[in-house]
Amino acid sequence: MSRHSATRPNWVAGGLAMLWLVITAVPVLTMLSWAFQFRTDFVDHGPISLPLRPTLSNFTAVIDSGFLTYLKNTVIVTIACVALTLAIAIPAAYAIVRSHSWLAGTAFRVFLLGLAIPAQAVIIPVYLLVVRLQLYDTVWAIVLPTVAFGLPLVILVLAGSLRDITRDMYEAMTVDGAGAFRMLVNLVIPLSRGSITAVGIFAALHAWNGFIFPLVVTRSAENRVLTIGLQGFRTEYGINIPAMMMAVLLSALPVFVLYVLARRWLVAGFAGVGGK
Repeated sequence: MSRHSATRPNWVAGGLAMLWLVITAVPVLTMLSWAFQFRTDFVDHGPISLPLRPTLSNFTAVIDSGFLTYLKNTVIVTIACVALTLAIAIPAAYAIVRSHSWLAGTAFRVFLLGLAIPAQAVIIPVYLLVVRLQLYDTVWAIVLPTVAFGLPLVILVLAGSLRDITRDMYEAMTVDGAGAFRMLVNLVIPLSRGSITAVGIFAALHAWNGFIFPLVVTRSAENRVLTIGLQGFRTEYGINIPAMMMAVLLSALPVFVLYVLARRWLVAGFAGVGGK
């Protein structure tokens, strides 16, 4: 292959990339345009008009609607879900990979079975359990079901990552007198930090964007999360679309920042390369 052909631009790939950029950028730019418009301007000039009089009144309306309370609850739920998910999934995946007993294999199959059960199919039993445990309208009523339905995929990814650690490494630590707990802390976790970060991000996004459990198991405004709080801009007479777009923008901003900072770990972890 000549040097000229090797450096020749790929116009087809470039055109498709630009097309995808337009497809993804237009909704974001539209949301930004709506978020900084007066509601009257949005109604008068239509949804494709640019903000003729940019305003921050929608930001004030969002803050006054209790957004900070919803944000605080969402952050608490997200942190609790990530911490609880990792605390359960890492030892579980380690036991599944290292143990050759029928109990470990059966537990792994049970977790895989959870991938086939959608939350909507069991929402009534979950609601009854929450009520019986006297957790209704609490943060834990959101955290526990969210963790339960996120664990199957997290354990599947972590188990695949832990299998990349060679047997020689385990045997070397065994010769040094290391027990199971020491190998988990000093070998497994450091070498699987990429996958652990990836599943941690997945658990955070799963909790941050959760809707069905907060909708069913909470009632009071003090325990609402962002996904439920957004419904406050919809009334029986209409929807305040500019204010809702501002709320959506503020809700998505932390997720966007998290993705920018940790996108390499997310891609590497789900690609199965672990901490390598």
